Amino acid sequence: MVADCGATCAKYLLCLFNFTFFVVGSAVLCVGIWLAVHKTSFIHLTTFSSTESVQIDNQVRGIIRELTEPTVIEQGAYILIAAGAFIFIISFLGYCGAIKESRVLLTAYGLFIIIIALLQITAIVLATVYRSQAEKQTQEFFLHTIRKYYTTKSQRDAVTLSWDFMMSELQCCGVNNYEDFSKAIEFQKYVREEGDGQVIPESCCILDESPQAKELFIAKDRNCLTTPTVSNSFMDQGCYNKVKDMMISNLNLVVGIAVGVLSLQILGIIFAFCLCKAIGNDRDYPYKY
Repeated sequence: MVADCGATCAKYLLCLFNFTFFVVGSAVLCVGIWLAVHKTSFIHLTTFSSTESVQIDNQVRGIIRELTEPTVIEQGAYILIAAGAFIFIISFLGYCGAIKESRVLLTAYGLFIIIIALLQITAIVLATVYRSQAEKQTQEFFLHTIRKYYTTKSQRDAVTLSWDFMMSELQCCGVNNYEDFSKAIEFQKYVREEGDGQVIPESCCILDESPQAKELFIAKDRNCLTTPTVSNSFMDQGCYNKVKDMMISNLNLVVGIAVGVLSLQILGIIFAFCLCKAIGNDRDYPYKY
């Protein structure tokens, strides 16, 4: 067991830091597995809890049901499982390596953190050097999600719901403008089947002022869906520029978070290798006082 004061501090700081993330990762992983394996129990639970309040009407229950549709839950479950497993493995290596004073686990933990930090730095450098290409690729990715996955309200899934929330909150329509939905395969397919002449989704319209209407994406002018204009919709205001402007306006916050994350990672690397060195010294000189 390490006797050096600095190494002891590094050990317990690593234990505390990684135990916190170990618990978080385990919780996220368990929720993801629960949703993937037994999504019906989650649907029943959320449906039951939504009916407890008498102030929630049938329309609000409708949007809750959309949020808890099996397709939405399944897609979210896979994301939770991947994120939870990643956090779980990294924090497990760090915690067990520190508490057991295992040089192998600590070295693996330190190397993983170094790789993650290098990937983050590389991504930042590449995004800075190839900014125009990065913006173009990001824009193409946004367009791809609309063209391939975006669908109508009746068939709404996780991707569609995410776009609806973004468009209603940022008051925008599509990536560039409303014409992006004319190339949305799933959206156009169900619009033709439903035969109501819908041109844009409800979330592109100026919504009714009531809180419930905003949550349910109810347009203030129902004609907006078939004949959108600049007075009843956000048809010409693309979401890509809105997101870009929002990122620029919050650039200091983004940089601060990035610096904070990198600083924590660097501290983790320093603590891990300092503890490794202290463990090695104690084993090389077991009778040193």
